[in-house]
Amino acid sequence: MPRVVDFNVEQIDAIGISGPPDVAQRDLMSPYVWLRPDGRYSMLLRAVPRGDYDHGAATDTGTIWHAVSPDGLRFTIEGDAVLVPGPGPDDIGGCEDPTPIVEPDGNLVVYYTGVDATRAHAELLYAVGPSLDRLRKRGIAMLNSDSEGNIKEATIDRTKAGKWRMFYEYAHAEASLVGLAIGTTIAGPWDHQVQPFAPRPDNWDSWHLSTGPLLTDDKDMPVMFYNGATRDARWRIGWVAFDAEYTRVVDRCIEPLIIPPPALERTATDIAFAASVVVIDGAAWLYYSLADAKLYRAIIRRS
Repeated sequence: MPRVVDFNVEQIDAIGISGPPDVAQRDLMSPYVWLRPDGRYSMLLRAVPRGDYDHGAATDTGTIWHAVSPDGLRFTIEGDAVLVPGPGPDDIGGCEDPTPIVEPDGNLVVYYTGVDATRAHAELLYAVGPSLDRLRKRGIAMLNSDSEGNIKEATIDRTKAGKWRMFYEYAHAEASLVGLAIGTTIAGPWDHQVQPFAPRPDNWDSWHLSTGPLLTDDKDMPVMFYNGATRDARWRIGWVAFDAEYTRVVDRCIEPLIIPPPALERTATDIAFAASVVVIDGAAWLYYSLADAKLYRAIIRRS
């Protein structure tokens, strides 16, 4: 495939989060950042207990919080958690992977992963409200099927033609894969499409794939910073470019764009996982987590 786009990482910075013990004493993941009308930055993030899930020490798999920053690096938690487990069974085990959509009238739609009491089953859920502190859970956004289980990690865009595209991660044959659906509204209903891209044998993304954020400053060629891994779940961040309506892949990285730094122990968690992207002064600010515990921002430019 001839190269039509490429990216360079110019700078990587750690993200600072100030907040109450319910956040400070947890690991942090899924940093979804967007630019507010007032020039500040908002972030939804998942706070994860550091306990032992297998032996019942952890109370949940995550709660979702809102933080604000003046510069996109130093964030302060605002108020209480915006989404917490329960009381319904779909997310009684935990709330994960927030994807907020700010509608033109200012109302919010937040897609998120709900984990049940077994902590082995997940559903893609959504909540709506006029503000983050007034969200109401609305239930399942997309049903699991016999061939696509544990649907989660929503990534959403509206194309030039006006239709909504939802990318999502799903489980199939002991692998995580990426699916695609088309909707006429932001809440669906969703019509499933063919798999948008697949793992590549003998490569860094040979077994697992998961959705990442979409860079849509060029609507004729949107780019997803996706997450890929080998069978032993060593996750890296790469990119794939599509045509305007997401009907075909027009380019894809060879090597990963972001790789975790070497760990002190081979058995340590080896994961870099992209969550959101903001375009500032022509550069893409990519927000991601390392080792399912710490948050970072990479400044990336097209080359």
